[in-house]
Amino acid sequence: MAGRRQTPLLLLLLLGFWQLIHFPFAAPQSFIGINYGDVADNLPPPSSTARLLKSTTIGKVRLYRTDPAVVSAFAGTGISLLLGAANGDIPSFASSPSAAAAWVAAHLPSTSSPAITGISVGNEVLFSDDASLASQLVPALQNIHDALPPNSSIKVSTVNAMDVLASSDPPSSGAFKPGLATALDPLLAFLSKTGSPFLVNPYPYFAYQSDPRPDTLAFCLFQPNAGRPDAGSGLTYTSMFDAQVDAVRAALDAKGYKDVEVVVAETGWPHAGGADEAGASVENARAFVGNLVSHLRSMVGTPRMPGKSVETYLFAVYDENLKPGKPSEQSFGLFQTTALAEMYPTGLMRNGTAGLAPAPAPALQPASSATVPGKQPQAQPGSAAPTGLCAPGSVNSTSTGACSRSTRSAAESPRTIKVLNLVACFWFMSLLV
Repeated sequence: MAGRRQTPLLLLLLLGFWQLIHFPFAAPQSFIGINYGDVADNLPPPSSTARLLKSTTIGKVRLYRTDPAVVSAFAGTGISLLLGAANGDIPSFASSPSAAAAWVAAHLPSTSSPAITGISVGNEVLFSDDASLASQLVPALQNIHDALPPNSSIKVSTVNAMDVLASSDPPSSGAFKPGLATALDPLLAFLSKTGSPFLVNPYPYFAYQSDPRPDTLAFCLFQPNAGRPDAGSGLTYTSMFDAQVDAVRAALDAKGYKDVEVVVAETGWPHAGGADEAGASVENARAFVGNLVSHLRSMVGTPRMPGKSVETYLFAVYDENLKPGKPSEQSFGLFQTTALAEMYPTGLMRNGTAGLAPAPAPALQPASSATVPGKQPQAQPGSAAPTGLCAPGSVNSTSTGACSRSTRSAAESPRTIKVLNLVACFWFMSLLV
């Protein structure tokens, strides 16, 4: 009799385990963040964006300019913020501790929510058109750091371009450009002393642009490929993202800063682009973002840093229709500005949903109030979802091509069904034991 009970009991245990490992991600994940850019005239109110991101598993948001209204919108969401100060703020921060203190006092929330994890002073400063900023960067960082409340856990850093590397292929050869040593050496010393991360912007998309071969595309999109061996380390790489991150890690190690953490401040893939922009498409953006999210969630890490996912900020929440440059520069958004739904399935939404209802308030400014020199007027991005990309079973495709939320009841949601299955499994198990 006991033997007859063991077989169904084992099967039920296996079924319960299967349900557990396939349970949808619901809690925010601290290693997945997103950039909240605002170079656009059609953005929804900050409160709508905060509500949208709360419906995802994104745990952190990076701001380029720190608007107190945006900061307060994230209060109570459980999402932490990486605040941003502009390149133009660096001279005053560097020359005046009081100016740095005034900025901190004006921009840090007076309550514990939202949590502030860091402050990024400047973006790719070492390649700024204003060469004087490089020498002022560390004094600015120091004054901001000194202005923080006593015993603050907030980290102060700056965002760097991948161009700081003189070598990155293979990853073990990663090394900083010698010509940047005057600015980089004090920066690295500051980061080490304060326990702050090295923020960097690796973009496999741009690596593919310089080598648009099919095998390179697969390598950049985390798709099956032969792998690329690194003779210097004996490691093999199957994704450009890991190779780029590990090249930065190797450069830091070579400088003697093994204690400085690498954080990816930006990475993404455009869903549209010009005729001369190879690989800029919805299909490739969906593959890159979805596979990157899965890679981060696997906790595999990189070949050089196994067992831990690198903290990564995706680029970006929305398309930015006023950004200058090639068409792809305006097309990195993961969410639509009007429907507040995904541009394409990303794997970031909780419980199988695809987004929220349309924003309850109009855009921050009329679309006709701003133009970009040399650019023809364009339709506002985010007004409709790409055809055929509504998540199966979670949204309905309307006649306009936009994705709207399904009207399924909570009892029919995938998460609720899985909970009921788990309860049934454990109930049967209790009867058999």
